[in-house]
Amino acid sequence: MRTIKFCLLVLVLAACGTGKDWPVADYISWEQVYVPVIAGKETPVGRLETEVNEAAILAAIGLELKAEIEVKEILLYKLSDERRQLLGSFNPSGGHWLFEKATDLSAGTQRFEITIVADQAADIRKKFDMQVAFVDLAGKKVKPAGQDSLLSYRLAKSIRDKGDNGVHTYRIPGLATSNAGTLLAVYDVRHDKGSDLQGDIDVGLSRSTNGGQSWEPMKIIMDMGEWAGLPQDQNGIGDPAILVDEETGTIWVAALWLHGKPNTAAWNSSGPGMSPEETGQLMLVKSEDDGESWSDPVNITAQMKDPSWQLFFNGPGKGITMKDGTLVFAAQYKDADKMPYSTIIYSKDRGTTWEVGTGAKSNTTEAQVVELADGSLMLNMRDNRGGSRSVAVTTDLGRNWTTHASSRSALIEPVCMASIINYTDEILLFSNPASTEAREDITLKASPDQGNTWPDHMQVLLDQGRSAGYSCLTLIDQDHVGIIYESSQAHLAFQVIAIQELIPE
Repeated sequence: MRTIKFCLLVLVLAACGTGKDWPVADYISWEQVYVPVIAGKETPVGRLETEVNEAAILAAIGLELKAEIEVKEILLYKLSDERRQLLGSFNPSGGHWLFEKATDLSAGTQRFEITIVADQAADIRKKFDMQVAFVDLAGKKVKPAGQDSLLSYRLAKSIRDKGDNGVHTYRIPGLATSNAGTLLAVYDVRHDKGSDLQGDIDVGLSRSTNGGQSWEPMKIIMDMGEWAGLPQDQNGIGDPAILVDEETGTIWVAALWLHGKPNTAAWNSSGPGMSPEETGQLMLVKSEDDGESWSDPVNITAQMKDPSWQLFFNGPGKGITMKDGTLVFAAQYKDADKMPYSTIIYSKDRGTTWEVGTGAKSNTTEAQVVELADGSLMLNMRDNRGGSRSVAVTTDLGRNWTTHASSRSALIEPVCMASIINYTDEILLFSNPASTEAREDITLKASPDQGNTWPDHMQVLLDQGRSAGYSCLTLIDQDHVGIIYESSQAHLAFQVIAIQELIPE
């Protein structure tokens, strides 16, 4: 491997043709693979395809790049139905990158994949552009089609991925910025398997004091151990949400604890009642030293849960501090008839006691909350009907709700968790899988009018690949927003996006 820092301008190749007057191949095309380029990890960036009419030799491929990042390696693979074969590396040469190794191709469809390894220390706020300048096939250089409107690639950090610390799966991200400017990411640490509670699951925390460029080693901040004599896999705790009290600096994390009920999903096994043996429990921990240390878990279920409800807990992601100091988490419950509802919980005494609102809409679950300019709260909800988000507003802390004009129309999704935060009183930011088909096309959006509209020119695609799709946003500063999400390239990826990309001047 080698490390090269480069900044290249467009390379003009007069020898390139279109392939139309070329009997060896009917076409050569490039398909951009638009995913986060994980620093330090090999990441696919695109695929070449050609239809070869007769046996021929692939002599070379040239890449043109425009970037200011450190690249360790660029690799070429040959794809087939049976396998993925490494053909070799591209080498920096004369201001561009070349693959020069004679490769025999048989007649038929031939497919190749190009991957890149950015240096682990590369600045994740940087982007880079890449095109295939030419493919030298049978002695003729042809520039592949399909490169007229390519997107700039974005770097990302893998905060957590499969196998880190011997853990099977990391899921359910929450993200917040402390009063000191520290980024705090929370998530499920699913030790043995990828499924939801019940299982051996703890809540983990990662901290960054430099805007997400590097992250401290993971800490476990919620672990119910072998409570009441049952093993760890019958005392799982997860689905965390994080909240920063902007007046005191105290950081709160809420999560769902399930006791007993092995080999069954909490969503189905939790029942009516109030005790841990009967129903899921809503737990809180707090930190008063910027996330360095954490309190023991406190059970706040009795303050809010109706005994007839099947299940009651927070909405994963993050909570907010209102302008009047009220602390608010999104929440959800299943009523006595097993119908789920989104709602909120709130505290007016700095987290000492908590209260719960009424259900905003039936058949909704994971939600996030923002405060609007007039002091009302907007609840943006996962709707199990599918197709799009539901949105409701309350002026009295969830006692009454009204349907927002954007509900079930403005924000498409395949049924998933999402994130919404304030940038200003008027401007909201939102992220989710922007698709009705699958959890794919993770997209960051801005609304200039408090969520009434989400214009196309105020959107940024981050990951077109399929993934678990959950995400959480936080402002790093007034010029940058950070996002942690379940990506196609890492269990939990982190990226930084400049606000000016979302909100053009």
